[in-house]
Amino acid sequence: MNRLQHLLLAPAALGLLAPVAASASDLNMDGVNRYANVKEQVTSINQFSDVQPTEWAYQALSNLIERYGCVAGYPDGTFRGKQALSRWEAAALLNACLDRVTEVTDELRRLLKEFEAELAVLKGRVDGLEAKVGELEATQFSTTTKLRGQATFVLGAVNAGGNSTSTAFGTATGNRARENYNAQFGATTFNYDVRLNFNTSFTGKDLLLTRLRANNFNNAFNGRGVNLTALDVAGNSDDSVFIDRLFYRFPVGKDFTFTLGARARGTEMLAVTPSAYGRADKILDLFSLHGAPGVYNKATGPAAGIIWRQTVPKGRARFSASASYTAQQGFSGTAFDGNPDACSSAEGGIGTDCARGNILAQLNYTAPQWNISAAYRYGQQATNFRRGTNFVASNSWFLASGDSNSVAVNAYWQPKKGGFIPSISLGWGLNSLSGNETRSSGVEFATPFVSESQSWFVGLEWKDLFAKGNAAGMAVGQPVFATQLKSGTTAGLNTSPDDGNYVWEWWYKFQVTDNISITPAIFYLSRPLGQLTGPSDQSFSVFGGLVQTTFKF
Repeated sequence: MNRLQHLLLAPAALGLLAPVAASASDLNMDGVNRYANVKEQVTSINQFSDVQPTEWAYQALSNLIERYGCVAGYPDGTFRGKQALSRWEAAALLNACLDRVTEVTDELRRLLKEFEAELAVLKGRVDGLEAKVGELEATQFSTTTKLRGQATFVLGAVNAGGNSTSTAFGTATGNRARENYNAQFGATTFNYDVRLNFNTSFTGKDLLLTRLRANNFNNAFNGRGVNLTALDVAGNSDDSVFIDRLFYRFPVGKDFTFTLGARARGTEMLAVTPSAYGRADKILDLFSLHGAPGVYNKATGPAAGIIWRQTVPKGRARFSASASYTAQQGFSGTAFDGNPDACSSAEGGIGTDCARGNILAQLNYTAPQWNISAAYRYGQQATNFRRGTNFVASNSWFLASGDSNSVAVNAYWQPKKGGFIPSISLGWGLNSLSGNETRSSGVEFATPFVSESQSWFVGLEWKDLFAKGNAAGMAVGQPVFATQLKSGTTAGLNTSPDDGNYVWEWWYKFQVTDNISITPAIFYLSRPLGQLTGPSDQSFSVFGGLVQTTFKF
């Protein structure tokens, strides 16, 4: 019985149960007759001249009139709500309303009978869903953990050109770098990368991430030969499954988030990703480093980090900051046994001189469509700048001693909607090296070595280009290249750097389904060996093409 029926029946029930019986003297028969013989029911409460909106029962009376149409007034257009109601008058009112309720009930019965087959189907579906829910609850993997997986296939090849006589790839036929490189790395390859993320939350706001990973990139796409050809998705575990991430992230108050992990990455503990490029898809690993490989070098190991975000109204610009420490050698020691001044293979750990520690700090000012970031990284010996020319990598990355200081400045702008207007991302980095005069073997550099290097990039990305879910991207930049050299032990050598190199990439992602995408891409490296290319009249370049297919589940 609904609320309106309660409002209707309550006065009548009270009257019928009254302990004092009504007598003929209690009844005004003329009034009853006038009330019961009204032929037309009132259709609006406004028809009563004596019922005002301020009356306490105004809304209840209005509901009875408008929903059931069973309230009649006196011929003079009044309701006389303050007049005492006899049991006979209550019976007349109750009879009129019950007639309307019976009509509604009969109509419902007719509808139920007419849609009996459809209702039976719906009931069967509900019963089936309840059974499936019960089965899932009984067999679910975990009440706190969700599995997110990604499998990536890459089919592609690289090809070198130029007339460099560099011995970077051996001294085979003609002593040509191009021929040697193509013989070792130029074949078409088909590789995979699989990641299984177990996302666990105990409070709804925290995250315990456990990632299992396996892959088999043991070719140019993993940076062999020329480190700049490495893909963001590439890695090589020789088909073995290993723990790729294991960390716990949790909030403290409204503004702070902490991360602790036995295997975490510095760039995953940032308050803001400083670039809008690569959000739809990623190709070369270089362009996932935001134009500053020296700062965003993806150092991975035991780590801890803190993030602060300013609390502001939604849609307003805000400041944020982050700081983290990552010990790349937190598991075991480095392999510099040949140098007595360097770390031995028995050393390493966290917070030691041999930890290969990385301290990364970033400050951001972010609005809904744009961002400006500044970042700094300090690196101990044996840390690196991840992607750069072969010349920089050959003498300054894995330092037997010394350290590095790197800074980066980034900015991006993105449109509100996708289409033909792309997002624009800019990044620049500067790296300073000190105390790196000694190689890992313990021998000092005889030839000039790097003391300063720079990098930059510009990235354009089109979202929902030609079709919703599709995307396109183009990026150009210079990976880490030497801008300042120090003389080695051999006097009189030229210390003017000649290490320039440009990298381009172009790609278009077809979103085939919600879970499958296909991304053809090409890239070009103008001078990846840098200063190792040889005399100014010699050249060495690499062109690559691939099709990257991603399955998400």
